[in-house]
Amino acid sequence: MAAASGADWTGPAWRVRAAVRAFRRAYPGVGDEVCVALSGGADSLALTAAAAAEFAEVTALVVDHGLQPGSGEVARDAAAAARGLGVGARVLVVVVTPDGTGPEAAARSARYAALDAARDGRPVLLAHTLDDQAETVLLGLGRGSGARSLRGMAAWDAPWGRPLLGVRTADTREACRALGLDWWEDPHNVDPAFTRVRLRREVLPLLEDVLGGGVAEGLARTAELLRGDDDELDRLAAAVSVAPDGTLDVAVLEPLARAVLTRVLRRWLLGRGVPSPTYAQITAIAALVTDWRGQGGVAVGGGGSAGAGVAEGSGRLVARRRHGKVVLEIDRAS
Repeated sequence: MAAASGADWTGPAWRVRAAVRAFRRAYPGVGDEVCVALSGGADSLALTAAAAAEFAEVTALVVDHGLQPGSGEVARDAAAAARGLGVGARVLVVVVTPDGTGPEAAARSARYAALDAARDGRPVLLAHTLDDQAETVLLGLGRGSGARSLRGMAAWDAPWGRPLLGVRTADTREACRALGLDWWEDPHNVDPAFTRVRLRREVLPLLEDVLGGGVAEGLARTAELLRGDDDELDRLAAAVSVAPDGTLDVAVLEPLARAVLTRVLRRWLLGRGVPSPTYAQITAIAALVTDWRGQGGVAVGGGGSAGAGVAEGSGRLVARRRHGKVVLEIDRAS
């Protein structure tokens, strides 16, 4: 990779830099010193160049997952390109341990953990683009997700910043060309075994063709609109208190709009030690409030601890309605 010489901050390159500048103005708490997660691809390389021009001190963090032949060389080249842009660079070698979530998710978890450990209290800029945002929303739509998923990625979710959510991937490539930067093409980005690759290369182009363009921008706009709605609903849900004994009062829950009620129940389950409450579980617990017919409890997980106020033991965790309360218990008879 060749470093930029005689930077040409016009056209797409300026759009990238302007996005970074706008991000810094929008979130002044980010400060003057940042890290950039650099893979060596066009998106992160263009972001690194723009960050170098807009922030006082930048450190590129290059994660080597070791999942592909030659990954070490790719990481070293990316670090060299960052240094050519006048920023510091560190290569972070990580071990990706399969955890049952799939290779993409496991690699992402390892990557974020490594970045968090290496950032030394500084924010980390990530090179997600408008195209990435559109794919995220489309995935959520296809999976029947609610606003929590369809809201997409946030521009600032400390310590992670995403200045390029309004920039197209095509612009980052053109920016690299204008700046004289050669980028690395990740073979995973063209491997149809990955769902996102098929969305990017097959589904989105088809939608753009059928709907006459503007689909990626429309999906990203949908995320922005839903984020505001979701934040307000979360605020309303957070105002509903849990009793000191960890129960929920049905009389308090009954008047709530369904969108608020389901959020209250999700927050309650998470706070009681249920790691990933499902749509079916939350809907069934909501029916204990809105459609009470004396039905039985709703199983929400395996045995163990369910937080303060729930006795220890083995068996299923079950949500039930008892004496005008929604309670979480361990069903030892299961």
